[in-house]
Amino acid sequence: MIGFERIMAEEYLRRFGWCDPVPWDFQGYGNISAPQEEDQEPSDLSQTLMEGISSGTVEEMRPNNLTEDPLYVEALSKFQSANNLTVTGVLDEATREIMNKPRCGFPDKTSLLNDSLANAPSWNGSSNSSTNHTEAMNSTGPSSSTEPESVRRKRFLDRLMWNARSKRELLGEDRAAAIALGFAKRSLKWRLVGEAYSVQMSISQQRTLLRLAFRMWSEVIPLEFEEDLFSPSSDIDIKLGFGRGKHMGCSQSFDGIGQVFAHAWRLGDIHFDDDEHFVAPSSDQGINLLKVAVHEIGHALGLPHIYRSASVMQPNYIPHDRYFELDWFDRKSMQEIYGICEGGFSTVFDWVHKRLIAGVVRYQFNTYFFRSSWYWMYENKSKRTRYGDPLPISSGWHNLPTTDIEAFVHIWTWNRNVQYFFKGTQYWRYDSNRDMGFTEDVQGSRYPKLIRDGFPGAPSPMDTAYFDRRDNNIYFFRGDQVTAFSVELNRKISGYPKKIIEVFPPVDANDHPIGNINAVYYSYTHRAIFFIKDKYFWKVADKTDRHLKPELPQNGLHPRRRVAEQWVDICDVHPSMLTLSNS
Repeated sequence: MIGFERIMAEEYLRRFGWCDPVPWDFQGYGNISAPQEEDQEPSDLSQTLMEGISSGTVEEMRPNNLTEDPLYVEALSKFQSANNLTVTGVLDEATREIMNKPRCGFPDKTSLLNDSLANAPSWNGSSNSSTNHTEAMNSTGPSSSTEPESVRRKRFLDRLMWNARSKRELLGEDRAAAIALGFAKRSLKWRLVGEAYSVQMSISQQRTLLRLAFRMWSEVIPLEFEEDLFSPSSDIDIKLGFGRGKHMGCSQSFDGIGQVFAHAWRLGDIHFDDDEHFVAPSSDQGINLLKVAVHEIGHALGLPHIYRSASVMQPNYIPHDRYFELDWFDRKSMQEIYGICEGGFSTVFDWVHKRLIAGVVRYQFNTYFFRSSWYWMYENKSKRTRYGDPLPISSGWHNLPTTDIEAFVHIWTWNRNVQYFFKGTQYWRYDSNRDMGFTEDVQGSRYPKLIRDGFPGAPSPMDTAYFDRRDNNIYFFRGDQVTAFSVELNRKISGYPKKIIEVFPPVDANDHPIGNINAVYYSYTHRAIFFIKDKYFWKVADKTDRHLKPELPQNGLHPRRRVAEQWVDICDVHPSMLTLSNS
């Protein structure tokens, strides 16, 4: 007789797809229409649930027949390998420890919906499942009293599953693409269902944590998530709720305090087990709701479990500190489904600031990208934006225009160190010590000022500008022209404006931005000047480039590359997610 632990281990392996992939998208997950009286739930549904899912019969799965089962050993070995355990094929202590950890209810190995429809036997023996579904849905008369019990059982389950699947988001005729590639649209609505709040924390705190969870994904993929409290339920793409045991009409019951704390469906809904002790990230006394929500949203968007210790998508719950972030592999996996973020910018610059460290003056810099009324700080060392960005310009750059800043210029010479922002016909000087724009500087000059007064001969308005430390000139760009302005002489250089293509010629004759440049800036990270326009950038050939290739023209622009190749994950976030309360 096989021991209880062995039986439970096999049940665990079957439940989470290690014996056979679980047709998870074939399962019902809520809002299932109640069947008519003639299609009552049969008294014993277990036999029906086995059909098309297990390779054996109920009798074959009884404990006495599990001895020396090679499929069990193989499944256990795969589980051990995925969890970086010593592969023994034996239920040892290390394996039991992993199996007993709190975890997500989403199976580790799943078969997609189209696989389930193609491979599972149809209820009447036909291979045309859609026909059978249509017949079941269009049937209006009562079932015959002489109808066999097995037929009635199967027809009930067929109807149950069809109603559940009907709410999935589909991409035309290709159901496989709908499941494998994620949502077709790029703006999704979500809602914490009103009748399914948790009893463990305030409603505002629950909503705040869920907004932050959606935002964390929105910061790395071109999807916007909007919390929608008012549209019809049918318009909501992802509905979330808390429940216990049999909950929210879901076919999957929660197990109380213990193993499974939540589950989700691809392109569907998310349920949390309210018997578990969910807490905010600031507490270490329970399960971090933010971390669990980020994980389950990952499933709803199309990700499977990922077996990496740093991944938020690993199946087992491992406490993180309150400031956990998405792992690099999580980001790249989600971007395989939805692509990368791309878009133009109103200005880009490196902000250099002086710091006194251990009694020594040090200069540090950060790279900033401005778009419309929002900005991102880019962390060059880690190749990503700062956690929590974008932010409103008004929140980080005081006494400046709150939107569409066109240029930034940092004049940095042996006797001057000043920073200016430009918009329209005006410019502002920035006080880096007080972190705000000057209204009046120490010389008594009031701001903003007219560009024509401070920089005579410069275009007003302009597209962009930058200060070149090689010749101490400011280069102002407008349309297809550039104007050089001498800082030392405080006047326009004779002979300007000129065509941009004359001053900054192409390395490849057929590859040049020509005009209407969004941003030009010197990067201290890359020690190079970059032209940015729409989704592309051009690097200016420097001394090193010309030393290696003397034939390169002075200030030549290398062929364009995509901005997202050099500066990754600069993503828009829906306005409803940009300002989070401190609940």
